[in-house]
Amino acid sequence: MSDLYRLLPEQEEFRRVVREFALDKVAPRAAEIDATATYPEDLHSEIIKADLLSVMFPQDVGGAGADAISQAILVEELSRICASTAMIVVLNKLAMIPLLLAASDDLKQAWIPDIIAGKAQAAYGLTEAEAGSDVASMRTKAVRDGDEYVLTGGKRFISNAGIATVYVIFAKTDPEAAAAGMSCFVVPADTLGFSVPKFEDKMGLKGSPTGELLLEEVRVPASNLVGAEGEGFKIAMMTLDRSRPGIGAQAVGIAQGAMDVALDYAKERRQFGKAIIEHQAVGFMVADMAMKIRAARHLVYEAHAMIDRDDPELSTVAAEAKCFASDVAMDVATDAVQVLGGYGYIKDFPVERFMRDAKITQLYEGTNQIQRVVIARQLAGG
Repeated sequence: MSDLYRLLPEQEEFRRVVREFALDKVAPRAAEIDATATYPEDLHSEIIKADLLSVMFPQDVGGAGADAISQAILVEELSRICASTAMIVVLNKLAMIPLLLAASDDLKQAWIPDIIAGKAQAAYGLTEAEAGSDVASMRTKAVRDGDEYVLTGGKRFISNAGIATVYVIFAKTDPEAAAAGMSCFVVPADTLGFSVPKFEDKMGLKGSPTGELLLEEVRVPASNLVGAEGEGFKIAMMTLDRSRPGIGAQAVGIAQGAMDVALDYAKERRQFGKAIIEHQAVGFMVADMAMKIRAARHLVYEAHAMIDRDDPELSTVAAEAKCFASDVAMDVATDAVQVLGGYGYIKDFPVERFMRDAKITQLYEGTNQIQRVVIARQLAGG
């Protein structure tokens, strides 16, 4: 690996610990979580008990202060077994990135230590039905009323909906100002007027709930404003720069899990007198999987190393890492199903689950078309 992100012995040891945890605690539950589409509260408790969620947070808010690559390893190794379970650490970190970037110390301390301790969970409320890739066109509004803000509107496709006890909501404080009119707020789930009226029935990640949020004149203290009025768009984009590499790590984990199953099957399954991996058609497919995963992992780790350095090129490399790794996850999972043939299409083997889970990595945190826009714009010098 490059000197930018060569793994340290303690990082390799951490991978071993997380892999053991995932095999021991998560693997026996993975198929059931998917089949029943239920949130794994037991595994949230196990993650807290193992002090793994603290890995995602700095020491000044009660976290372990782990480096970003160690965070990537955690997400990758959980996703290798169950992408839904990995969402527990992914989503709680995602929602708290705006606070880490711009909130007052009081607001950070009000929520992050409880999340680390498992007493609270969080969700990130940015997307709306008419404001997906075009974030600045959101319609949710926030109006100042004395010492409070009144939020009215709705959000769509919100991960951790219904599970979260606190939501980070983006709203327009100046509806006429496009991106410059966005602001960011912390909204406790038990606030009067806040509800989750609908949950989505999804293709994959079935153990991680996704739903709609409804805000009907929801009042929050002015102190729940994250940063200053009008800084919401900047905070949202800075958050995505730091969360997209994590989706890349999830994608790498999904790809690795799919390849592990395909490789074992290809070594054991015999046709025409030899293991099918010895047939060039299958052997080349597995070789391509291995190359793609290695390349994706390198790019994802580089992006995480750049987070720690606060590298000015992070936005571009984060987009590259998310885009490339998620495309790899979809390619590898699809080919894994092909290697298993008919067995890959049935639920006795997990590759069809990996294939369904892989698809969302190309869609959320910005579609891969949006990632390419980000990359092309940087290459064009604008």
